[in-house]
Amino acid sequence: MENGRNQIARLSIKSAQFYAYHGVKQEEKDLGGRYEVDLDMWYDATEAIVRDQVAYALNYEEAMNCIEEAIADETFNLIETVASTILDLAFEKFPNLLKATIRIRKINVPIHSVVAYIETELTKERE
Repeated sequence: MENGRNQIARLSIKSAQFYAYHGVKQEEKDLGGRYEVDLDMWYDATEAIVRDQVAYALNYEEAMNCIEEAIADETFNLIETVASTILDLAFEKFPNLLKATIRIRKINVPIHSVVAYIETELTKERE
């Protein structure tokens, strides 16, 4: 720890892609669809940097497992619920996680309009 200051790092996962079965409409749950996820996580990286060991860092592979567990292994009506579930899993998994922001994009939305995607963004901070 230089000058007694913590070093806050942001670890980001960008455009992780999944096929999942979320939505209000039954065909979304039956047929599924493509999703993209961005996850930004802020944590005190001081110990990880000093020791240069992943055991003290946020392991991005474990973060990907949190995303996959919620988005691919469960079914929800709302992508907001998926986002909240992923953040809850990340905060349980990483005690040094201070803040996280997730963006989930639902690609090929089954509506009568042409849109690239529908996106939700959710931020959570440790109390």
